[in-house]
Amino acid sequence: MIAELGILTGIDHVILEAIIALIPLSIFFILFQITYLKLPIGHVINLFKGIVFTLFGMILFLQGVKVAFIPAGEAIGSFFSAIGKPWILIPFGFLLGLLATYAEPAVRILCYEIENSSSGFIRGTLILYTLSLGVGVAVALGMGRIVYGFSFLPIIITGYVIAIILLWFADRDFVGIAFDSGGVATGPMAVTFLMALAVGAATGIEGRDPVIDGFGLIALIALAPILSILILGIYFKKKKVNTS
Repeated sequence: MIAELGILTGIDHVILEAIIALIPLSIFFILFQITYLKLPIGHVINLFKGIVFTLFGMILFLQGVKVAFIPAGEAIGSFFSAIGKPWILIPFGFLLGLLATYAEPAVRILCYEIENSSSGFIRGTLILYTLSLGVGVAVALGMGRIVYGFSFLPIIITGYVIAIILLWFADRDFVGIAFDSGGVATGPMAVTFLMALAVGAATGIEGRDPVIDGFGLIALIALAPILSILILGIYFKKKKVNTS
């Protein structure tokens, strides 16, 4: 029954990719264990149990992405572009970008570490909402680029120029957080679902090239957290000045 639904289609390639991805890390640990670490055997056994769990997790996740997230994203993008009102992709993209970032596990970990490291001065929920809104705006902008066909290059250049300028005004505590946020926000939720959505939308709109117009969204998603966190850093810097 499961095979008939296509859930296991191509899982052999996914298993092979997951094994190949984990082998170098395992070899690296074994060499370090033999030469330097000398950890107790219990620690080593627990680590390899974790590697096995990671292997199964990667297989399940990557297979789920392959048979569900990517086809669903492409289908949704094609649907909205085919109904004759492609502009709906813009607010829809904002909502999906917001929700995908809110659900991103790596973003949750980043927010927890920020709150923990700052002893609660920077609330994790504030960072989470800021990142989610920033990515939502970026995805909406990316959808607008696909719908109306304006160039990608001026957007990304202007965005990074603004980010460099904001560095001089933001609180120093937020500079490193901002650039880490850019990498964290482009996690598996964004890359798998939102990129598939963009490619599907570009495929369904007449005159759009899925390669030229469909890609580039992840670059915008990586830029959005940098700008939004730096803006938040400016607010915190002013707040510090007013309270001192």
